[in-house]
Amino acid sequence: MTRSDKIAVFKDYNLNRHYETKHAEKYKNLTDAERARTSEALLTKLQKQQGLFTKLHTSRDAATKTSFVISHKIAKNSKPFSDGEFIKECLVDSAALICLDRKEAFLNVPLSRRTVTRRVEDIAGDLEFQLRNKSEKFDFFSLALDESCDVRDTAQLLIFLRGITKDFEMTEELAALRSMKGTTTGSDLFTEVNSCMDKLGLKWDKLTGVTTDGCPNLTGKNVGLLKRMQDKVTEINPEQKLVLLHCIIHQEVLCKSVLKINHVTDVVTKIVNFIRARALNHRQFVALLEEYESQHSDIGYHTTVRWLSLGKVLKRVWDLRAEIQEFCEKKCKDIPELSDAGWMADLAFSVDVTALMNELNTKLQGKGLFVHEMYSLVTAFMRKLKFLSSQLKGNIVTHMPTLKEVTPSADHLHRYSSMLEALHGEFARRFEDFKTIESQMHMISSPFTCCVDNAPIDVQLEFIDLQSDKLLAEHFKSVSLLNFYSSHKDENFPHIRRHAQKMLVLFGSTYICEQTFSVMKFNKSRYRSSLSDDYLGAVLRISTSDIQPDFSALTLLSSGCSSAVTFPDTVTSGVVPLVCCPTLFPDGVGSTDSGNGHSSNSCKKVSNPTAVSAGDATYLALT
Repeated sequence: MTRSDKIAVFKDYNLNRHYETKHAEKYKNLTDAERARTSEALLTKLQKQQGLFTKLHTSRDAATKTSFVISHKIAKNSKPFSDGEFIKECLVDSAALICLDRKEAFLNVPLSRRTVTRRVEDIAGDLEFQLRNKSEKFDFFSLALDESCDVRDTAQLLIFLRGITKDFEMTEELAALRSMKGTTTGSDLFTEVNSCMDKLGLKWDKLTGVTTDGCPNLTGKNVGLLKRMQDKVTEINPEQKLVLLHCIIHQEVLCKSVLKINHVTDVVTKIVNFIRARALNHRQFVALLEEYESQHSDIGYHTTVRWLSLGKVLKRVWDLRAEIQEFCEKKCKDIPELSDAGWMADLAFSVDVTALMNELNTKLQGKGLFVHEMYSLVTAFMRKLKFLSSQLKGNIVTHMPTLKEVTPSADHLHRYSSMLEALHGEFARRFEDFKTIESQMHMISSPFTCCVDNAPIDVQLEFIDLQSDKLLAEHFKSVSLLNFYSSHKDENFPHIRRHAQKMLVLFGSTYICEQTFSVMKFNKSRYRSSLSDDYLGAVLRISTSDIQPDFSALTLLSSGCSSAVTFPDTVTSGVVPLVCCPTLFPDGVGSTDSGNGHSSNSCKKVSNPTAVSAGDATYLALT
């Protein structure tokens, strides 16, 4: 017989027999007033007993919630799970000094390594659950994809999601980290992406665009991931075309190759390696800088994979050129380029150009940037290149501060002008994919200045209405783009809203993926190489998420159920709570399969001794 069957046999006969056997002799001669006073006294006694358990539950739940909050901060800041024990030790010692009477409460906070591991897993699950609920409300979404290897050479595919609702609420979150032990072909990547979308309940017909770093397995024309994704979308809707973009920042970095400054970077690398490769040389060079009270205390290596590294190293070598030359002479290291005026002019030009590119790169970095904002920065930079090229042709170096210090020859300036023109051409070539959607981006970012004739047919009449509304024009100047479009009534501008959603949801770069890979390499380093892929994914989800975990729900879930039974503040005359007899109710009235006792939010009053369903508190009438 099941537990529910046992509860079902609690009928009038059983309860009456219990009352007649145990309580009738004691209460049968009481008047109504006495019955009411007795009921009140019994209820007060019961509530005092329950108060003890309520305090215990409250204290326990507070300790559990604290454990979740601290575990969340540990993962958010990429700290080892074992740091929970150290944090607890600090809390206990602090409590002993500040509030000795609360020391016991801190001792009860569970923060062992295994506990923190479970907490991190639960928090990541809660964030994924919330993201799945948000995904159901998306009108459109786009993806940013990138793949890299961790310290154990496991291929890790990062999938970031940016979705937009009908109210223009934007969500940008990590959709999944997919660990790939075998091959990473376009077919393998497509399988992982498809699985991720299914898990989050994302529909292919709502996918607007995909942004990648341009790897062949991602962008292959025949069997690459993007080709397979476009084919999948075409199967559902033949007229739907994905916007496939190559990360703006990656392309900006790749454009440097046309400058042909290897003769400069090779010598700079040689100088830096001479100083940094041997510890003695490095110490002596640092001492020399301290002696001259230089504004720089050291010189750094150039790392190709670091976007800003080249410009910073070139600038540092230029600033320390006198100290470097003196140091090399003391060490009998011949660097003839440091005395060559032509090479120094090339170095000065390289410093100025890489500084401009570093400035652009820094502006392009960041989370939540819209694609039209990033492309406008690129177009502005291209205009600067044109302008600087024309100035150099005219022997004007006003906007090249480093180059001004060496007074280069006219031949050098003409060569530098040609290099800037080549750089401009490379930018124009590499950003052709953005050029194809330039008119749509301009239409959404500047709706009151765009040309109606160039707009898609379905929005032309709506744009005429929009541009004719002076109130909307003033409103556009005072609010953000998201707020502006969200304020439009769907019945007035349905197609404009739809186009705006599709453009605003696009990723302009995979910066967020690169940033997350940095977090991944910090977490799964050679000192924590045994960190499993599941826990790595949990840590990355927590560290990158803007969603706040539901700590209260997590605490309740961890506790298993709600706490002790609660009763009404007042008692009806003639009704007294029944304290369940272990003999009569071995499982307790209202016991559940979870073994947590009575329910706290499902109390009932009964006027006659009768059975109530599981999860209800039972009252026994004395009448």
